[in-house]
Order: sequence, then C-alpha cells, then structure tokens
Amino acid sequence: MMNNRVNCLFFCTLLLLHCGCYRVPDRIDPRVNYQLQDQHIRKLSSAFPPVSLEEKNSDWGREYFIAHTFADELDLYRAISTYKRAEILLPPSDNARKLEIQYAILFCYFLGKKYDEAVESFEKSALSHVDKTFPAYQDLLLILYECYREIDDPDKQEKIFELLQKSYPEVAEKLKLSRAIREGNLDEIEHFASGFNGPSYLSELLDNYYAKKKSVASAQLLNALLPGSGYLYIGQNKSALTAFFLNGLFIAAAYEFFHHGHTVAGIITIGFETGWYFGGIYGAGEEAKYYNERLYEKTAGTTLNEHHLFPVLMLGHSF
Repeated sequence: MMNNRVNCLFFCTLLLLHCGCYRVPDRIDPRVNYQLQDQHIRKLSSAFPPVSLEEKNSDWGREYFIAHTFADELDLYRAISTYKRAEILLPPSDNARKLEIQYAILFCYFLGKKYDEAVESFEKSALSHVDKTFPAYQDLLLILYECYREIDDPDKQEKIFELLQKSYPEVAEKLKLSRAIREGNLDEIEHFASGFNGPSYLSELLDNYYAKKKSVASAQLLNALLPGSGYLYIGQNKSALTAFFLNGLFIAAAYEFFHHGHTVAGIITIGFETGWYFGGIYGAGEEAKYYNERLYEKTAGTTLNEHHLFPVLMLGHSF
C-alpha cells in the first residue's frame, strides 16, 4: 500500500516536472488598435454625387438627409435605421442611390466595429456585385479586408487582398506592411525596413523594441537558478519576493519532514514544491512574453496611427 502511494507521488512529480519544463516561445502576439478621431472622418468628402433638390424633396431623400446628419455626428445606430428607411422608400429603378445607401449602412457598421453585421449587410446587398466603376470601390475593399480580418475569415480576407493587389497595388503593399506590424512579424518588418528607401520609422520601431525587450529564455533560466530572479529581471518585484519565499518555505518544510522521519509528508511537500518551482519557470517566461507584447504594442500603435497604416485611416471618402 505504501509502495503504491510512493509510486503515485513519484509519477505526479515527474508529470509536474514535464509540464513545468515547457519552454515559452520567444514570439509576440500583439493586439494593436487604432485611435479613430471624429475629425478624421468628418474631413473626408463623399465619393458620391450630391443629392439634387428634387431628390431632397422626395420621401426617401428626406430620410437620407436625416440619416446623413446622424452619420456626420457618428450617431451610427440612428443613422443605420434611417438609411434603411430611405432604402425602403427609394424607387426600385434607382440602382445607383440604392448602392450608395447600402454602402453607407455598411460603413456605419464598420465604424461602430460591428464587423459581423457589416459582413452580413454586404453579403445580402447588391454591393457584392460591384466593380471598379463603383465610386467608393477602393474604400469598400479596405472595409471588407478589415471586417474579414476581425471575424477571422482568412480565406475571404485573402480574396479581398487579391482584388486590392489587382486594382490598387500600392494600397495592397501598404496593407502588407500594416499586417506585418499589427501581427508583430518582426522578420517581415525588417524586410520592409531594409528595402530600397525603406521608411525610417520602421527602423525606429525595431530598434526601440530590441533595445528594451526582455529575453524569455533568460527569464526562465534565472528563475530556474534562483526562484523569483526571473520575475525580478522583468521588473515584477512583488512576484519575485513571493516566488522566493514560497519556494524557500516548501524546501524548508520538506527538509524538516525528511529530517524527522516523516517520509510521506516530505514526498508530498516535494511534489508541491516541484509544481511551484517549475510553474515559476514557466510563469517567468510567460511574463517576459507579456512584457514584450505590451512594449511592442505601445510603439507599434503609435507608428500605425501616425503613418495611417490602419485600413480605416487609409479610407479616402466618408458619408
């Protein structure tokens, strides 16, 4: 009975040892968001011809005018509802204005970050059949590219990217750079930075990150040599003290148990200590990775916003 218990505890210790030795990958998965200012949208002109006096006096025209007012104020929920009323009242033969209204609804969903609704609106509308003759075609593709990215549909996102490459190669190249920065693809960013007349801000982004980043491997190694030192390396002093004292406490307790002949209690305590010890190594690596991600996000977010590398900041037109 005693042997079975010891064997079970020994197996659990080995299992904890195996799990604790898992190495945290030294790559980042940043989350970088854009900072859309109201004035940025308001300063853009419409891609569509102005509404005539006759159209303004029609039932759909009045609704359309009200919807535009809501949209200009970024009161997007009311704008969508009113645009939909305008579409209902619009004469069926007016295909150009129908596409314009459907695009405005899609645009509202996009600005409100309602990406699922934006995609659903697009796929149910006549916009899915437009081509380069549509006045806001480039903006439409940029919106769809971002929407499919946000709802994690890489196949449709890639199809939209191919359309952009075909019709607007310079915009597509800018999107490639944008994607590399947003995903933290450092190798691809270095490729752009080293290209002919590569933007200097990319070198600044990389230099700043590499100068301040923490080594995941170093954090784990330090914590293996002295529990808590890995956390101290990344500036987490409280976590470092907690890890040091907990490991010390378990080691001291295990020693006392073994010293006084309480073998089973000593083995149990060693099992707990093994979990704390190797868990601390893994945790130090995770915290170093988290530190690097937050460091990168701060600089990358500034770069993407200042140089208009988010799709929403590449739009050429508004309502």
